[in-house]
Formats: sequence, structure tokens, C-alpha cells
Amino acid sequence: MIRIALALLIATPAFAADEPPHTGVAGSRSMPEFSDLALAAVAAGGIWFVRSRMRARFRRRSED
Repeated sequence: MIRIALALLIATPAFAADEPPHTGVAGSRSMPEFSDLALAAVAAGGIWFVRSRMRARFRRRSED
């Protein structure tokens, strides 16, 4: 896992070099970006997963 993180840290400047420099002018956004939607979906999935595991844990504990 550490090797993957290190490889990503090393490769990040190479990925950023292909983009044009920032102009300093903010653009208008008419809708959320895909990354915003993906982040919300992952957060909702994580909350659902943790709640289901906690429910199962307390269900098992109450049966004892």
C-alpha cells in the first residue's frame, strides 16, 4: 500500500504538467462536477455500510 501511495506522489507532477496554467479567472458553474457527485455517493455508501455493520453488531450482542 505504501508503494502505491509513493508511486502516486511521484507521478502527480507528471499528470499536472499536461494542463495549461491557471489564468486566475474563476469560471461559472451551472451544475456540480462529476467528482462532487462521486464524492457524495462514496460518502453515502460509507455511511450506509458502517450503519449496517453497527446494526449487525448490536443485533448479535443483544442475542447473547
